[in-house]
Amino acid sequence: MNSFASYLGHVLGHLRKDLRIEWRSRDSINGMLFFSLLVVVVFSLAFDPTAAVSRQISGGILWVALLFATVTALNQSWTREQNNQVLEAQRMAPAPASALFLGKALANMIFVLVVEAILAPVFIVFYNLHVLGNPWLLAIILPLGTWALVVNGTFFAVLGLRTRNRELLLPLLLLPISLPALLEMVQATTGVLTAELDPLQINTWITQLAGYDIVYTIVCLFLFDTVLNAE
Repeated sequence: MNSFASYLGHVLGHLRKDLRIEWRSRDSINGMLFFSLLVVVVFSLAFDPTAAVSRQISGGILWVALLFATVTALNQSWTREQNNQVLEAQRMAPAPASALFLGKALANMIFVLVVEAILAPVFIVFYNLHVLGNPWLLAIILPLGTWALVVNGTFFAVLGLRTRNRELLLPLLLLPISLPALLEMVQATTGVLTAELDPLQINTWITQLAGYDIVYTIVCLFLFDTVLNAE
């Protein structure tokens, strides 16, 4: 019990640190918000927002905007740790490496959720959306989908710290591994927006997305120490 409380304390410590840094700079949130709004506006100009097809493609547009916005923020998340050799100090700290990863991933998820909260009303206005299905399911789909992007993105971002082209490496690694989750996110979100899918089908997509999150979270936690300390 004491070890769990100690581990939780390390996770919360890393989380508070990242939240304080972002609160002072707002670099990640501002970058994600600008990029996601740009994608939403550009696609809204390309499609008739009053057409029925707009509702059918809006789920895909939403997650594509969040995916690329998340990539821009995750590229910065570990770069901060390299400043003044902070990451080297954390490598030598007695705290488990997985606590650092989990705290960083939770902080990144909070940043993305803030962007989603700001983006949602803009998205609804630009695409003239009316949720035809159960809107409460979106409260499950959005966090699960966000975590799928963030947990893998946080893990793969640390792989690029020692490379010159880390801005290119992260999307090359993240996009292929996220394709199954993206399919599940888009199908579930579109099913809720259009009410064209049976509730059982939507629940199946949500269950598969939750399973994806669990599997990749365990894998990332297990391998992070090796990746962090690799030379």
